[in-house]
Amino acid sequence: MNGLLEEGGTAELTVEADNWISHNTLPIGTEGETVFFGSDNPGIPSVEAGKKMQLERGINRPAFDFFNYTGIQRPVRLLATPGRYIRDITLVPALNGEVRYETETAGEGGEFPAEVTAEVLDATKNPVALCSGRTGILKIDNPQLWEPSPGIPYLYTARFSYGDDLYELPFGIREVRVEGTRFLINGRPFRFHGPCKHEDSPFHGRGVDQCLNVTDINLYHWLHANCFRTSHYPYAEEMYQLCDREGIVVVDETPAVGMWASENYGWNLAEYHEQVLKDMIARDKNHPCVVMWSVGNEPDTDSLPDKAYDYWMPLYEAAHKADPQNRPVTVVGCQNRYDRDRVIRAMDVVMINRYYGWYNLSGDLEAAKYAFRVELDWWDHQHKPVILSEYGADTIAGMHGAAEEMFTEEYQVAYYEAMSECLDERDFVIGEMPWNFADFATCEGPMRAGGNRKGLFTRDRRPKMAAHYFRNRWGRK
Repeated sequence: MNGLLEEGGTAELTVEADNWISHNTLPIGTEGETVFFGSDNPGIPSVEAGKKMQLERGINRPAFDFFNYTGIQRPVRLLATPGRYIRDITLVPALNGEVRYETETAGEGGEFPAEVTAEVLDATKNPVALCSGRTGILKIDNPQLWEPSPGIPYLYTARFSYGDDLYELPFGIREVRVEGTRFLINGRPFRFHGPCKHEDSPFHGRGVDQCLNVTDINLYHWLHANCFRTSHYPYAEEMYQLCDREGIVVVDETPAVGMWASENYGWNLAEYHEQVLKDMIARDKNHPCVVMWSVGNEPDTDSLPDKAYDYWMPLYEAAHKADPQNRPVTVVGCQNRYDRDRVIRAMDVVMINRYYGWYNLSGDLEAAKYAFRVELDWWDHQHKPVILSEYGADTIAGMHGAAEEMFTEEYQVAYYEAMSECLDERDFVIGEMPWNFADFATCEGPMRAGGNRKGLFTRDRRPKMAAHYFRNRWGRK
């Protein structure tokens, strides 16, 4: 669309959706390399010929374990604004009730100079603070704090007017910080417990479904869960708005997943990655539910540790600089040589994905516990708060056995019992995020039967035995 649309006129807007992924996109594509979860061996001439044929046919395999949907998956809106309008609002609340604000205005027109007026309404829509100017401080007496579930996620409304423009923004008063090996929300230690999830269902794929969002968050409450990570991309804004209202804590993650090959650090991604990170923070900065930024998931940080450090630490610093609330920053580590890695231990919070007893030491839970304890001994000396950000076992719903065999519901429960035993021994462990909330679609492969089956719920949201296990475990915390 060029220029301005005249009253009564028409215009045509064309939108193109493209899900092609490559070495230069986020998330990453394989571009003919070894297929994720595949069994083909690099270097075999016939396999290489087959991969060349795949590329010629336009088959573009992801370097990540979730389905690469395409199309318009989220609402698209055209907004009409007055000549002068509010472009952006930034809120930084403090526990004493002071809310620093900054507005960005745009446009021109009108007979008189326009001034920004800011006020705060409480939950009953009564005004409790007033200020004027593009920047300022709104002072709320006797502030009600936004508390994570099972507390009360109290929401105020910030109302801004500028000329003929009026904008209302729900917000909560809360503070987050890391102190030693503790994560504090409103000055009190907070323990993360809730499964990671995907935007995925058999109903709309990754398309936004408000009814499903409400169902999912109600199931989080049923589990006594208090958090999730937006694995592995920023979610639709509607989910953050729901979590603000329901008190579910969110770790917000960029789509930097699949950077498992050391060659990634030679690709021209750093500048684009930083812009994606800044865009995510600019969009989600005012949500009280967002308590931490994740700059990426499971990159290769140990094969070339210095090169990885030079790539990821500028992103860590950029996140702190871009966030007006200066929330903690992390990057989620894969099961690697943690003793060689420099990146994960440098983060504000250590988040590690570990699959002892599944992808390695498969089926031997005693050996899995021993190996996990050896690693936890190592993390104990790093003096950092640690979250087990992924751990799980593929489970076919309804598959049972007299013994706790892999893929049975009994094994999934036994696996989680074993990992919980290790986690409960360590004070520096501040969270557990099972993988995954629900079964989800992914790329075909010899390790995936009808998708990834690590869900506590089936893809259509029926609970497995492990869901009942965590409901009892988290209900006691």
